[in-house]
Amino acid sequence: MTIKQYLIEEIEVLLQFPLNSTQAGIKVHHNARQEMIDATENLYKKGLISQHDGGYLTDLGYEAAEHLQHALQIIRSESSEIA
Repeated sequence: MTIKQYLIEEIEVLLQFPLNSTQAGIKVHHNARQEMIDATENLYKKGLISQHDGGYLTDLGYEAAEHLQHALQIIRSESSEIA
């Protein structure tokens, strides 16, 4: 299984949101990379963020971003148990 580039872009956008406050959001400006603009729009259409250009995480978006951050922590950790 491979991860399509558009999904990587969406993951990168979700990882921009801070999880320590529901009052913190992001804004993707019109001069950002087109891939980031498209990814942000896709996340909005999927109901993960509140605005087509960023805004805030929805409840589902928060859960997704939280899982992503945990997964990255696990993958990035150095483990002596890796065979």
